[in-house]
Amino acid sequence: MEIIDHVTIGLTGFSHFSHEHMNIWIALSEHIAQVTGTPFHPKNPRTLGGGCINATYVVEDGLRAFFVKTNHAEKAAMFEVEAQGLAELAETGAIRVPRPICHGIAADHAYLVLEFIPMGGGKGQTARRMGEQLAALHQNTASQYGWKIDNIIGATHQPNVWMDDWIDFWRTRRLGFQLGLAARNGLRGNVQSKGERLMEVLPALFSGYHPAASLLHGDLWGGNWGADAEGNPVIFDPAVYYGDREADIAMTELFGGFSGDFYRAYNEHFPLDAGYETRKTLYNLYHILNHYNLFGGGYGGQAERMIGQLLAEAG
Repeated sequence: MEIIDHVTIGLTGFSHFSHEHMNIWIALSEHIAQVTGTPFHPKNPRTLGGGCINATYVVEDGLRAFFVKTNHAEKAAMFEVEAQGLAELAETGAIRVPRPICHGIAADHAYLVLEFIPMGGGKGQTARRMGEQLAALHQNTASQYGWKIDNIIGATHQPNVWMDDWIDFWRTRRLGFQLGLAARNGLRGNVQSKGERLMEVLPALFSGYHPAASLLHGDLWGGNWGADAEGNPVIFDPAVYYGDREADIAMTELFGGFSGDFYRAYNEHFPLDAGYETRKTLYNLYHILNHYNLFGGGYGGQAERMIGQLLAEAG
């Protein structure tokens, strides 16, 4: 109780928060102090926009600043796997990520505290470096496909149990899993029948190609990277696993694409296989099905068209 009182006294600029949220900030401050070994008395938290799943804040004490996500207590496991994913990416030293500080539950809320990295813009200036560093990240490999724990893609469960065969992994852990969810969410008929056929003919899309199990960001669209104040690329909000690096590159093309400098730099350092142009549709089908499962709407029709294209390519 003595620590709680001390932290409470140190909180300034929190008067607009409810008593429940004050307890969250007290717990956060204590936890940050414990793991960093330095007292932390936050002032004037700033609410950030842009997140559709979590509440996000920047909290600082004049010397240090942290990025904070909060959600309901039942989302604690989501924050735990995000922290583990960021730690896995950070350990490679290949590309900058916000380093996880701590996570936990307080006052019926889960929280995740990360290093706060001010973004300096300048993505155009950083694109080439992003390509080089992502190529370096993808050269970190495992002996199997998957990851040590399941995690989240958007708000959807993502199964990662290790498998020896990449095609089997993609068939069961990715494409088949999302098709099953889509059927339960009302997407049936041609999508399911054609999807079953696609899963049968998957080997035809991998003729002569045997991908390494590369460390992947897993959710690498344009909204999940930026540039720090020095113009270094930063990636965040991962859905980490070990798989075909083409899956990461494919997603960079899904929602608007990255710049030409990015793709040129990546290919200079780690050239893509010629079959990528076909397989990228397969890899992005996973995300389109996931978007249907999250948001519904026209994603179902888009998924059906992509399946038709892949079946034609597979012969």
